[in-house]
Amino acid sequence: MKTHARTLCKLAAASVALALSACASAPGGNPHDPWENYNRSMTRFNTAVDDAVMRPVTTAYQKAMPQPVRTGVGNFFDNLSDVWSFVNNVLQAKPERALHSFRRVIVNTTIGLGGVLDPASEMRIRRYREDFGQTLAWWGVPPGPYFVVPLLGPSTLRDALSMPADYYGNPRTHVHSIRLRNSLAALSFVDARSRLLGVEDVLSGASIDDYAFTRDAWLQKRRNDVYDGNPPAEPGQDDGYPDYDNPDATPAAQPDAAPASQADGGAP
Repeated sequence: MKTHARTLCKLAAASVALALSACASAPGGNPHDPWENYNRSMTRFNTAVDDAVMRPVTTAYQKAMPQPVRTGVGNFFDNLSDVWSFVNNVLQAKPERALHSFRRVIVNTTIGLGGVLDPASEMRIRRYREDFGQTLAWWGVPPGPYFVVPLLGPSTLRDALSMPADYYGNPRTHVHSIRLRNSLAALSFVDARSRLLGVEDVLSGASIDDYAFTRDAWLQKRRNDVYDGNPPAEPGQDDGYPDYDNPDATPAAQPDAAPASQADGGAP
């Protein structure tokens, strides 16, 4: 345990050192990425840690666990995340989506044996994933600069600051047994990482600049998530993310658009 703690401390210290040494903006860089020097350095650090630790662990996990077992593990953690999605849908005044999330949790927790099975999907009860970053966006909080979180990867300043709320909102963090809680956290992380195996090969072949490709793809996806799959098309309503439908458009001067609730009339 002491060795593990020392390793974590060294990783944290390295992260801070990288942040302090590389937080200046790159001249003429992407306006949505003013901390590009830091972000590129942190991306290299995260990649090194992933190559040394997480990728071998998740590769071994995939080889050791049959697909049905991995599916059950993923279903279990997805069911826990549906609880927090329900809360965020309520906070965003989306009653229909909140009802879907609530029904999914009830069905999968009971009929689905604690969430290991997913009968809710077979019953065509849709999953609406929501987190506190999306809730803050609905309330009108701008995304802020693109920000690579140590060990966790792409984010924005708003979403990074919302991570503690997302962590606390997940039911597994309220398990009384520290050993069980830590085991669930580790398994959740391995499960999430295992779902991304193979994606790196696609990214490496998709663009000369892997960092820029990942950043732009992530920002586009996040913008789509915030607006529930229906982002505003007009550049004047840009919410601070790049306008990928019109790459030649000049970024709007306003750092963020109206909250998603105004963009879609507040309808779920």
